[in-house]
Amino acid sequence: MLLDPVPRERTARGADVDVPRTVDAALAAVRTWSDDLVPGAGGTRRLWELLATLAAADLSVARAVEPHLDARAILAQAQARPTVVDDSATWGVFAAEGPGVRLDAVEDADGWRLRGVKPWCSLADRLDAALVTAHLPDGGRGLFAVALRGPGVTPGDDPWAARGLVEIPSTSVRFDDVPAQPVGAPGWYLTRPGFWWGGIGVAACWYGGAVGLARRLLDGVRGADTPLLHLHLGAVDEGLQSARRALAEAAALVDAGTLDADDGRLLAKRVRGTVARVCEDVLTRVGHALGPAPLALEPEHAKRVADLQVYVRQHHAERDDASLGAALAARGGSPW
Repeated sequence: MLLDPVPRERTARGADVDVPRTVDAALAAVRTWSDDLVPGAGGTRRLWELLATLAAADLSVARAVEPHLDARAILAQAQARPTVVDDSATWGVFAAEGPGVRLDAVEDADGWRLRGVKPWCSLADRLDAALVTAHLPDGGRGLFAVALRGPGVTPGDDPWAARGLVEIPSTSVRFDDVPAQPVGAPGWYLTRPGFWWGGIGVAACWYGGAVGLARRLLDGVRGADTPLLHLHLGAVDEGLQSARRALAEAAALVDAGTLDADDGRLLAKRVRGTVARVCEDVLTRVGHALGPAPLALEPEHAKRVADLQVYVRQHHAERDDASLGAALAARGGSPW
């Protein structure tokens, strides 16, 4: 079934890789994965199914793999082959902005260099390279490939207080005159349809995390003659099926190649909103159905809950809903 995560003990369907069990194993494995898991090029279904499968086993593993695959897809879409690292490098995508910090790109006779601080750089101390957005001299924004293990790159020591995704701490990184290679034209990164495909890939990870929790609920309900547990299980199934259908339809639309950037933006906001609400409902219902014992006594379950609670907050809740509503109101006609 499309985008139905396979059991953890099996190989991820549609991708010739074993499911890594730790973040370190995942970062080692992705060095050898093929480059054909690119959304919009016929590989969208396989890509999102792989991400969901990894997330159903361990959300931290999926969280480590997703930006690497996103970076490889971005490079493929830009037809770029940066020389800052070799082809076996592990990649991140650092595109967040934050108050009080700024990263600038400046050009001199030797090429482009990055100067300043970039916030929210996950695994910056363990990756080989990253695609990083930076402010341009003319006020625009550009995307640059940069090596992370060379001189001038200093990860911060920002505390990670969350109990979720503890294997994926996000910290600031200072770039002191670090050589960088542009990827795509100025502004290309944010305006391409593929920008939104990456956002749906994140939602596929959320969905997989919710599937992992639902499997624990199913194990707890089997053999129990309790209508209330059956109610929660039925509602969880309905939600997950809705999320699965949203992702499956999106994969088909992306690979059809008929969506422009505006249509892609609407699709991503709809799918991400749908999946995020399902995840929140699954978290609530699994907690109500199973009670405190699994949270207190089962490390794997407690980790899944904490990981998903943190990860799904990449959806900005009411702000993203308001953004979707504003986009719909600005368009002509009716979307329904």
